[in-house]
Amino acid sequence: MRFLRLTVFCLLLFNCEDKQSQKKTPTPTIDSTEIEKQTKEEQVETISEEQDTTFLLTKDNAMEFFLQYDKQHKENKVRIVTDFGNIDILLFNETKFHRSNFIYLAKKGYFDNTQFYRVIENYIIQGGSTDDRDVMRKRRYIGKYLLPTDTKRGFHHDRGVISMPSSDIENPYKLASPYEFFIMLRDVRELDGDYTIFGKVISGLEVADNIANVETDDADWPLKNVYIRRVEILD
Repeated sequence: MRFLRLTVFCLLLFNCEDKQSQKKTPTPTIDSTEIEKQTKEEQVETISEEQDTTFLLTKDNAMEFFLQYDKQHKENKVRIVTDFGNIDILLFNETKFHRSNFIYLAKKGYFDNTQFYRVIENYIIQGGSTDDRDVMRKRRYIGKYLLPTDTKRGFHHDRGVISMPSSDIENPYKLASPYEFFIMLRDVRELDGDYTIFGKVISGLEVADNIANVETDDADWPLKNVYIRRVEILD
C-alpha cells in the first residue's frame, strides 16, 4: 500500500527526478480527495466537538462552524509530541479560522499517530497525514472541507513558522488542506501569498531540525516513519 501511494504521490504531484523543483513549494495534499462524499447537514450554531459525532464538516458549513467555534475556544498554544521531542507552537489569533481548525482537530485526536511524511533538511517538515486506515477513517468522521487562504496578515515564511498547504495541484485558489501543515526551517519568502501562515514555533525548533535530518526516499518520505504521537492543548 505504501509503495503504491508513494508512486502515485510522485507521479501526480512532482517530477521525482527534479529534486530542486520539489524544494520550492510544499507538497499539495492528496488526502482531501480520499474522503468519501458526505451529504448530512446540521445546524452549525448548535454543534461542538463534544456533541454528536454524526455532525460532519462540509464545504458549505465549515466557515460558519469555525466562526462560531472561535468565539468559544480561545486556546492558542499547542504541543506536538514526537519520538524526537516536543515542538511547542503559538497559533495566531489573526488567522482565526486556521487556528480554530487546528485546535478542533487536536481536541478530536485527529493528529494522534499521524506522520511527518515529507521532510527536507534545512527547508521543511510537513505532517498531519499517513497511509494508515485508522487516520483515513478519522477524516471520514470529521468531514470533507477546505479553508480559504489568509495571507494578508503581514506574516512571512521565515524559519519557525507553521503554515498550511493547499489541497491539490488543480486548486486555482490554493484553498488550504485543513488536515495538514508544514513547519519552515529556513526563510523562503517566495511562498508568501500562496499559503496561510497560522502560527510559529516557540520551543523545540531543534526537534524539527532533527526530524528534517532523517534519511528519506526520493519523494522525501522518511525511510523510518516519524510519528506525531499526539497534539496537546497547552493554553
